[in-house]
Amino acid sequence: MKRIYITLLLTLTTIGGLIAQQDAQYTQYMYNTMSVNPAYAGSRGVFSITGLHRSQWVGLDGAPTTQTLNFNTPVSKRVGIGLSIVNDEIGNGTNQDTYFDGVFSYTIPTSDTGKLSFGLKAGGHLLNIDFNKLKNYDPSISPTGYQDIDKKFSPNFGAGIYYHTDKFYAGLSVPNFLKTEHFDNSGSSSSTGVAQEQINLYLITGYVFKLNPDLKFKPTALFKAVQGAPLQVDLSANFMLHDKFTLGVAYRWDAAVSALVGFQLSDQFMVGLAYDKETTELGSTAFNDGSFEIMLRYELRSKYKKVLTPRFF
Repeated sequence: MKRIYITLLLTLTTIGGLIAQQDAQYTQYMYNTMSVNPAYAGSRGVFSITGLHRSQWVGLDGAPTTQTLNFNTPVSKRVGIGLSIVNDEIGNGTNQDTYFDGVFSYTIPTSDTGKLSFGLKAGGHLLNIDFNKLKNYDPSISPTGYQDIDKKFSPNFGAGIYYHTDKFYAGLSVPNFLKTEHFDNSGSSSSTGVAQEQINLYLITGYVFKLNPDLKFKPTALFKAVQGAPLQVDLSANFMLHDKFTLGVAYRWDAAVSALVGFQLSDQFMVGLAYDKETTELGSTAFNDGSFEIMLRYELRSKYKKVLTPRFF
């Protein structure tokens, strides 16, 4: 009964009378940058495919799972394009969000090594809600006006700027500008949206220190601000050995500590793993075994960059 109650609570928190339906979070955000900043498209100089799966709060029935798939490539020395797909699910399929966006970036060289990119994205969001997938769901006691939603489409667009050199990067972005309300009782005299997607503002940055010919160190930070929620701060510190093996730790402010590991299996293929342990009261519960992520990236050479070099970002 405790698991059934928590599943219901999580789902209603996501779609109920609070400001909710916000962007998914990632521990390996440094390898999943295009999901939050469209200006990143094409910045690696090669055709790049990145897939990521996140299982949050493993052991908690109905906990969120997220999958992302990103394609991006340069089409000239200044223009990059991409495609981003994100699927976010909670409550064993009760609430499912699918985002898909086309991405465009334009890059201006600012120095011998520095580049400033401007990015735009446009696409939409499919929302699917099936209350019948809630355990012990009884339609007779559900709030008035709450009905299933079948693949409701909401358009959106976003923008970002991204500056990078061989050692440093920083980006500012708003992935979605439009606010979308769900369960809007437009037929009544008092129209009320009880679930609203808010604007999320992201700031990302990182720097690579070369400690010796075989060892590099990269601290990174991600700041995420959204109306009605505390500022989210993600800090990480990663070491890269022989340009092949990455090991690091991360801290999500007042939320979780994380361990990260990555393997550059070849010039083209990389795999990354992350584990989060909650520092909140939820993390001390017996049914929460932490959160897991796996990231896969495959890249091809292009005429704009003949040789692949291992990079942190």
